[in-house]
Amino acid sequence: MGGTAEVRELDVSDLSSVRAFAGGLDGRIDVLINNAGIMAVPQARTTDGFESQFGTNFLGHFALTGLLLPRVSDRVVTLSSMAHRFGRVNLADPNFEHRRYHPWVAYGQSKLADLMFAYDLQRRLLLAGSSVRSVAAHPGYATTNLQAHLGGAWAQKAQDLLARVSPFVQSAADGALPSLYAATAPDLPGGSYVGPSGLGETTGPPVLVGSSRASRDVAVQRGLWDLATRLTGVDFALPAHP
Repeated sequence: MGGTAEVRELDVSDLSSVRAFAGGLDGRIDVLINNAGIMAVPQARTTDGFESQFGTNFLGHFALTGLLLPRVSDRVVTLSSMAHRFGRVNLADPNFEHRRYHPWVAYGQSKLADLMFAYDLQRRLLLAGSSVRSVAAHPGYATTNLQAHLGGAWAQKAQDLLARVSPFVQSAADGALPSLYAATAPDLPGGSYVGPSGLGETTGPPVLVGSSRASRDVAVQRGLWDLATRLTGVDFALPAHP
C-alpha cells in the first residue's frame, strides 16, 4: 500500500473486538469498507454464539458500522456476493438453531443480509438528511483464499490456473476493483450496487449491477435491522451532515 498505512487488530466475529477497535479510533473516517468474510464453512459459532457466517459476514459489520457511522464523512461500502441471489433471510431462525444447517444456505443468507443492510442504511441516511452514502459491491469470482478450505492446496492452484485461462475467473487484484470503485467514484449514488461487467458478473471492469427481488424487500430489511440491533446491542446514531 502506498502512502501511510496503519494496521490494527479487528475480529468481526467477536463483538468485544469490534467495540475495542471502534473505541480505539480517533478523528474523521472518510470511507468504511465492510470487506471481511468467510464462505461455506462447516457449522460453527462465533464468540457471541451466532452462526459463524451470519455473525462474521453480517452482524460484525452491522455493529462496526453503527459504532463508527457518526464519524464517517463520505460513504460506507458493504461487500455482498453473487450468492445473495439464492439467499433467504430467516428472521425467525437466523442462527440455524431450529433448522438443518447447510453451509451454502448460511452463506447465501449472510450475503443477502449484507446487501439488504446496505440498502436499508441508505434509506435511513436519506430520511435523516445525511450526505453520507451507503453503497454495496461484489467481487465476482476472484482467486482468493476464501475458497481454500473447500479443496485444499490443489484447489487453490487450480483457481490460479483458471484465472489465467478462463473468462469466468479473475485475479484477486481484479476482484478488488468493484470495491475500490464503490469506495472512490465521486458521482456514485447512494444505494448503488457495483459488480463486474462480464458475463454472469464473474469478471470484468466494475459497473452498476442489479440485485434480487428479495434484496429489495423493505419489510424484511426493517425486520433484519431490528434483529441485528437486538443481537449486537448496537443502536445507530444517524449523522445529519449538511
